[in-house]
Amino acid sequence: MSKVTVKDLDVKGKHVIVRVDFNVPHKGSTITDDNRVRAALPTINYLTENGAKVLLLSHLGKVKTEEDKAKNDMSIVADCLASLQSAPVKFVNATRGKELEDAVAAQEDGSIVLMQNTRYEKGESKNDPELGKYWASLGDMFVEDAFGSVHRAHASTVGIPSNMLAEGKKVGVGFLVEKELNVLGKALNDPQRPFVAILGGAKVSDKIGVIENLLKIADKVIIGGGMSYTFSAAQGGKIGDSLLEADKEDLAKEFMAKGEGKLFLPVDTVCANAFDNATDTKVVPAGEIPDGYMGLDIGPETVKKFQAELAGAKTVFWNGPMGVFEKPEYAKGTEAICETLANLDGATTIIGGGDSASAAKNLGFADKFSHISTGGGASLEFMEGKELPGVAVIPEK
Repeated sequence: MSKVTVKDLDVKGKHVIVRVDFNVPHKGSTITDDNRVRAALPTINYLTENGAKVLLLSHLGKVKTEEDKAKNDMSIVADCLASLQSAPVKFVNATRGKELEDAVAAQEDGSIVLMQNTRYEKGESKNDPELGKYWASLGDMFVEDAFGSVHRAHASTVGIPSNMLAEGKKVGVGFLVEKELNVLGKALNDPQRPFVAILGGAKVSDKIGVIENLLKIADKVIIGGGMSYTFSAAQGGKIGDSLLEADKEDLAKEFMAKGEGKLFLPVDTVCANAFDNATDTKVVPAGEIPDGYMGLDIGPETVKKFQAELAGAKTVFWNGPMGVFEKPEYAKGTEAICETLANLDGATTIIGGGDSASAAKNLGFADKFSHISTGGGASLEFMEGKELPGVAVIPEK
């Protein structure tokens, strides 16, 4: 896959609309992690340094009520962006109309306009044709650099480039999306082997497609986290009050049959007699969780087993924690896997966004991974082999 990129576009003096992912975590007007803003800087800086007039579009949070609007005002990102680079940044508190149009028309080469939250428009998530056409009319070119949103067919991810292409305008991907496609594409289509996939998190239902696809591609698939208890139940094990998707037990059996010899499950479990304020916590063999107890982390023998399966791996894709890692007492499994991957010699180690990315950052191991994806949902759908609408619309070179 070799898409047209920002470097293939002649941007000098042109109005370039860039879909970025500024969906940053925040408390009130304080951004608690500016990583997504920083991740967009290479593309933004390239455009401003090459004389483009840049119009940035992004969503922020979920917007369904007036209270959501007030909570997810994109103005909080403007100061952060301005502090991280040298080009002038103007925030426009509008998603359409004269104020926005005048601000774009008044732009000088190398300047930036940041528009209000795209989700203030109800038509954004429905890919409203009129909205996509209107936004497309504001620019000469479009650059897709929000990997965390390319799996959604929204007006800002699909509507704008579709309309621009219909008008003969140029579109391409930014450096962030280009890197994601290259790294994940190599893991999916041409990995160095052995290739090991580690999948955790709460539910089998969230990962059906990715388990199915990776069982065909990977040399080993390791399962941990809450979803492992559905596999345990499917084997006839006792799981007490652990998380269970009873309607997915047959599917778990199917996966175990397909993955015989390459699908690895926990052999022991840290369980407790309550999720909060437990009075008793113990380690038991997998499938032997007593009534009144729930599994909350992989156990020490499982950690050893998984570490042994990871030894010598040349490509690793990891998505999903091994337990309830938000609670220190049930974070040991996730921490051990994270540390093991961070110190895996000669391997390409990829985190597929989400909670695994948070764990790596919180533990101080982020710099030791080859790649941490900026899009959890998008990276999973990519590894499923699904077409990502926001990528599919961008032409090949």
